[in-house]
Formats: sequence, C-alpha cells, structure tokens
Amino acid sequence: MKNLFPSESCKETQLNAFNPQSWLQVERGKLSKFSSQSSSSIESLIKVPEPPILPFFKPVDYVEVLAQIHEELESCPPQERSNLYLLQFQVFRGLGEVKLMRRSLRSAWQRASTVQEKLIFGAWLKYEKQGEELIADLLASCGKCAQEFGPIDIASQLPADSNTSSNEAVVMNGNEILKTVIFRIGDEKIVCDRQKIAGLSAPFHAMLNGCFTESLQEDIDLSENNISPSGMRAIHEFCMTGSLGEVPPDLLLEILIFGNKFCCERLKDACGRKLASLVSSRDDAVELMDYALEENSPVLAASCLQVFLHELPDCLNDNRVLEILSDANRQQRSIMVGPASFSLYCFLSEVAMALDPRSDTTACFLERLVESAESSRQRLLACHQLGCVRLLRKEYDEAEQLFEAALKAGHVYSVAGLVRLGYLKGHKLWSYDKLSSVISSFTPLGWMYQERSLYCEGDKRWEDLEKATELDPTLTYPYMYRAASLMRKQNVQAALAEINQVLGFKLALECLELRFCFYLAVENYEAAFCDVQAILTLSPDYRMFEGRVAASQLRMLVREHVESWTTADCWLQLYDRWSSVDDIGSLSVIYQMLESDAAKGVLYFRQSLLLLRLNCPEAAMRSLQLARQHASNEHERLVYEGWILYDTGHCEEGLRKAEESIGLKRSFEAFFLKAYALADSSQDPSCSSTVVSLLEDALKCPSDRLRKGQALNNLGSVYVDCGKLELAADCYINALKIRHTRAHQGLARVHFLKNDKTAAYLEMTKLIEKARNNASAYEKRSEYCERELTKADLEMVTRLDPLRVYPYRYRAAVLMDSHKEKEAIAELSRAIAFKADLHLLHLRAAFHEHIGDVLGALRDCRAALSVDPNHQEMLELHSRVNSHEP
Repeated sequence: MKNLFPSESCKETQLNAFNPQSWLQVERGKLSKFSSQSSSSIESLIKVPEPPILPFFKPVDYVEVLAQIHEELESCPPQERSNLYLLQFQVFRGLGEVKLMRRSLRSAWQRASTVQEKLIFGAWLKYEKQGEELIADLLASCGKCAQEFGPIDIASQLPADSNTSSNEAVVMNGNEILKTVIFRIGDEKIVCDRQKIAGLSAPFHAMLNGCFTESLQEDIDLSENNISPSGMRAIHEFCMTGSLGEVPPDLLLEILIFGNKFCCERLKDACGRKLASLVSSRDDAVELMDYALEENSPVLAASCLQVFLHELPDCLNDNRVLEILSDANRQQRSIMVGPASFSLYCFLSEVAMALDPRSDTTACFLERLVESAESSRQRLLACHQLGCVRLLRKEYDEAEQLFEAALKAGHVYSVAGLVRLGYLKGHKLWSYDKLSSVISSFTPLGWMYQERSLYCEGDKRWEDLEKATELDPTLTYPYMYRAASLMRKQNVQAALAEINQVLGFKLALECLELRFCFYLAVENYEAAFCDVQAILTLSPDYRMFEGRVAASQLRMLVREHVESWTTADCWLQLYDRWSSVDDIGSLSVIYQMLESDAAKGVLYFRQSLLLLRLNCPEAAMRSLQLARQHASNEHERLVYEGWILYDTGHCEEGLRKAEESIGLKRSFEAFFLKAYALADSSQDPSCSSTVVSLLEDALKCPSDRLRKGQALNNLGSVYVDCGKLELAADCYINALKIRHTRAHQGLARVHFLKNDKTAAYLEMTKLIEKARNNASAYEKRSEYCERELTKADLEMVTRLDPLRVYPYRYRAAVLMDSHKEKEAIAELSRAIAFKADLHLLHLRAAFHEHIGDVLGALRDCRAALSVDPNHQEMLELHSRVNSHEP
C-alpha cells in the first residue's frame, strides 16, 4: 500500500533531480564517516515518509462489527446478503487478511440475489485472480472445469417481462370494435390484428379501444413515429407469435426505440434480449449501452456492462467506457445494475485506485460511490475513500468535508485524515489534541498513537511510537522512524537491530529499502546488494527513494562495488544461508544465480519454496510459474505444474501431474511431490507406508543436499507418526549431516517422545543458535522445559514474531488457571486487536462463557465464525452460548 497511497511528504519536485549514478560515486566516501558535510546526504538517504492515510474501513472494534454482520446475515432477507458480505470484505481488507477478503467476495457472489450482483462479484473475483489463468488451463488439462467466473447468459437469468394487457373486444357506440387495423407507413400498408396490437401496451389499448379518434379508424398513419414497414411487420409477428424471429440488429434497435416510446414492455424486453445475445465485443457494448440506457433496457445494459467488467483493468483506458461508467446518473445506474450500484462502484473504484489513486477516474468513481451509498456504513466507507483520494490530489477543503462526514457516520479512523489536514494548515497543536481526545474516548489502537506521534517531537514522539508498536506491532512506520533516528545519531548497530526486528516477522518492502539505505551509508555493499536483490525478487518493478529510481538500476550501481561470484561460489553461499535459515540471504543468492546459464527452472522452484516460507504466496506463485516456463524438459515441467495445482488447493490434480512425471522419468522432485501431496491429503493411516516408499524412491534419485535434507526430514516425520522412533532419529541425524538445520526440531521431538525432555531442550537450543530466523524454534523449545523457562521462551517468541498466536494463548491459559480471568482475557485481547485469528477468538469466547459473560462470548463466536464459518468446535460453542442469550 505504500506505493498505492504515498504520503504527502513525497517531494515531486525532486523527480528529475535524483541521479543515483553520481550520488553513489560521489557520496559514498562521505557517508561512511558521517561527517557534518554529508549530513544532508544522510538525511535524504534515510528519510522515512509519513505513514499514508489508508483508504480502508478500519473500525475501532472490528470484532464487534464482524459479529454484527454475522448476526444480520442470520436473519436478513436474501437480497441484503451480498451487501453484508461486501462489508465483511471491507473489514478484512482493513485488517490485511487477503484470503478472508477473497472468501467474503466469493460469498457475496454465491449469495447474489440478482443477475447484476452475480456479474459484478463474478467479475471482481476474476479481477482478483489475475495472473492465475494458468491454473484454469492446468485444471482443464486434468479434465476439471475452472471457469466459474466466466461470462454468464444475462438474458436467461433475468426474468422476462410478464406484463400483459387485455385482448378482449370492447363495444363502442353499440357496435363491436373493428377486428383489424391498417398502419400506413409512407406508401406501404401493414394489416395487423387490432386486439393483438392493443395488447402491446396501455397507450396502444387506449388508442385502438379507447376514446381516441383512432379507435374508430381502420386506417392509421404511423409515418411520423420512426418505425419502418419491415419494423412494423416484425412487431405484428411478435404480437401473433410472441417471438421476434430472425430480425437484423439495426431493425431490433428501431423496434426497441419504438417499443419504449409506446411503453410496450414485453416487446422492449424481447428486443433487449435479442440484442443482448449479439454483444460480443467492447465496441458492441459501447454502442449498445447508449441504446440500453436511453431506451431503459436492463437486460441489454447488463450484457454490455458484463463486457466492460470482464475486460478490467484494460477497458479503463478506453474513454468511451469511462464516459459511460463515470457519467451515468442515478436512473441510468438503476437500469445497468438495479439496486447493486454501490457494489459496482466499490469494484470500479478499487480497480481505479490500483491503477492511479490520484486520477480523475478514481475520483469520479468514488463520487458515484458516495451517491450510491444507502446505509450509514456504506456512506462512511465511501466518504473516507474519497477523502483519501482528495487528500492525495491536494484538494484539501473537499477532503476535510469528506473525512468529517465519515467521522460523523462513525468511522473514527477518518480522524487521521482530519488531523493530517489540520497539520498541513499549520494547526499542529490542534491535531495533537484531537488525537489525544480520540485516545481517551475509545479503546486505544496502534494507529492512534502512530498518527499522534507526527504532531509532537523528541521524547513524546518516541513514547507514542513505542506505544503504537506495543498495541499494533504490524505497523512498520514506528520501527522505521526509530531506526532512522538511531542511524542519524550514528548508532548503526541499534538502527540495524530495530529494522531487523520488523523484518524478522514481516517482509515489508519499505523496511528492506530502508535497511538497504543503511548498508549503503556504512559502505556495506555486500549486504546492500543482498537486500536490493531480495526486493527485486518480491517486486521486480519496485521503485526506491519515493519512486524516483528503479530498484533494478540501483542494483546495477551497487554491483560494481561487490565481488563477483562464480557458479560454485553461489552454490556454496546458498548452502550456507539455507543451512543457517537465512531466507532473505538465500533469496538474494538465487536471484544472482538466475543471471547465469544455470538451469533456471530449478532455481525459480527453490525461490518459490523460500517465498512460501516467508509468507509471500503471490510472489511464490509467480516464481513457480516461471519455474514451469523455464523447465528444461517435460517431466520437470509436470512437477512444477503439480506444485502449482497443489498450492492452489487442487491436491488430486497435483498428484496426477506427479504420476505423469514419474511415468516419463523417475526423479527426486516427482517422487517428493507425490509423497508430500499424498501425506497431506489422505486420511487413511495405511498410506504412511506408501509415503515412506515414495520418499525412499526420491532419495535414490539424483538431487542436491538441500532437497535431500528436506526429504530426510519429511521421512523422519512420517516415521515419528508411525511410532518408529529409531528410524526417525536416523533420518534426522542423516539430514543434519548434510546441514539440514531444521532437522534439529524433528530430533528434539524424538527425544521428547522417548521421555528425554532435557535432550529435546538441548536439541532445540542448537537450532536456535544456528538459525537466523528462530522465533518458531523458541516456540517449539518452550514445550520441552519447565513453566518459568517456557514463559521466557514464549516472551522471546512474541518479541521476535508478535504475529505468532500460541504464546498469547499459553499465557492466557496460565492466567486463567490462576483465576486471573480479566488478565487472561486482556492477554488475548491485545493480540486480537491486530490479528483476526480464529484460535484467539475461540479461546476468548470460551473464557467469556466461563465467567458468565454471555454477550461477550456470543460476540466472539460470531466474529470467529466470520473468519471460519465451518469450524465445528466454534459452531458448537456458538450454539451453546446462543441458547443462553438473554
């Protein structure tokens, strides 16, 4: 989000003044000495931009909001469900929970009550899955269809207009009305059944059967009504058969206009459906959308809209499409999407913000979003998002009004936008006091202290940032500010320790960039080179120094200052870093190796494994797809395809790819994939012997020590599960002999199962000493020691990686055992404040139930079921608690 919503401190005037080549050559000698002459260079080098105001829904108590949504979903009418799931999506978006966001979107799509909602959420899910087209192709190659978000047949899903008029003959002036009518159009006469035509609409019925002159006439002139003879014949055919038959498009448009003029709803509907079936391109959609909106044809409008939505984001470069979507008034929006206008502009503004949050298009879509908001929750989201965009565009008065409207509607986070505007207008003390008031009025959150820190100096700022980290350790700005401050004071080690603390659990690009700058400042070019290569692995197009220079360009400059490695050097470096569980270092080495003539498929595959370990699933999938693209042969390609399918939840298809690969050639990776997928997917205990056999087959095939160590480790785990502890120990020891450091954890488990807790503790200590990233090792070691040492280890885990939830649960359970119920609930609450975790919510719900707080328990149950609607224990607890609700 740093690049999506940059802070106001970005210096646009420096865009053309930054010359990294001359800077690197001229300034590097000064930077290492921290001389007074280079202070401005250091200042610009390690500058930390202010945190952006994020365009997200960030309620003060997201648990309460999720619980409210869940409760409403239980009892609301079907037509309201999609909007509630969209709101749930926005809550998860504010929490950064990507998987939960996508699941909420899917739920909105599944519960759509109108075809327009179905096409909006289907297109949104398709947009979210950009880059995953390969997965659909692979599934198709396995005989499985994955086109669930493809175009839908609008006409078949929108109900046909059933309005009918009476065709009964009436008596006028004592005579039966005429049975036929002749319409003259120019020189031609079209004979029609009078009552069939009268049945088209109320106006025709009044004309032919009412008090008008035409009711007494057999011959009526329609020459001035913009209908051709062939058009009138087609209309008569429709009256007689209920179908338009084979009518050319231009004639259909003529009939549509005529039908709308005379309020012939059935005719107009049939015409719109015919035209909808002809929409096959963007040009068609643009041309026909004008007619659909002008002539009030929802089925045609929806079909045209579907084309636009399925071509996002590309179609936003088409001014014709932009004009249609941006200029649509309330009535036209109703024709296009019925009651789903808010959902539509939520989606469109999301796409536009991703392209350029400052653009006129983004602002225009958000204006339509504000207009479409019906509930207070929709209004606060729309106003806040538009306020963020106005702030970026320096439209400060409009931004202020919008933030005030969002705050008034209940979105407390919008106060961050108001105080930022106050500061820009020179009201720094007012901004500080405003946030102080918010902190004292609500349960304090990390962002409140982070924002207030911008409006004070010295110790006060430092204290606020410490408090921000305590309340929400996922915020990166406090770490970056403290690290930069320490660096300015020439306290290099403390600065690096501070930035390393956040990088230990959150691989944020802006933090890697800052550390890169630190290393440049002290002329540690090897470390700087490592970090910039890691950055490029995560984001190949990343731009540094507030977007002024490409990271790839800086890499080329720094490269001149580091020693070149041979292929052999690279492999040695990779073994060292992999063995010391230095994942960022390993990423850097692999990035460098990819420049050589080495087999790229294997390297991209290794890269994907590291990225998964670093919790970067999107980058990992990109690397896996590159591995497939660069596979040196068919059997290798099949393995990578198998992993792609497995990692996206298609285990059976992944297994099939592994078997195909083995059929072509017995290889380590094919056997390993098959064993891994089988062990994960099968519930049958007897499959353990098959997994053992597959891993043994893998170990017989050629491979390097890195992968063989992993196979031995996995084999050891299977033996442990089967109770074969001696065989497991042999596997782990052999893995350690080839420097698979993580095998210490497996060996510790064997010691523990042999009732040798001390040996298990010592084994985990060895892993802690060797591993660069060792929070998980401390957590595992805590299981093998007495309570005081356990508490110490788990405190260390929380310091190293505050996102790991087990330590909070353990401490809370200990407090609960000691009858310190309030403290136990508080321990869970401090983690829940920044992490929507099912297990934390489940345990807190159980604690609330235990102390008789039924409403608190019910709230946590509902929020937890928003995170995982199918969790059986949670469903049971919810049912039990719900039965006790007053």
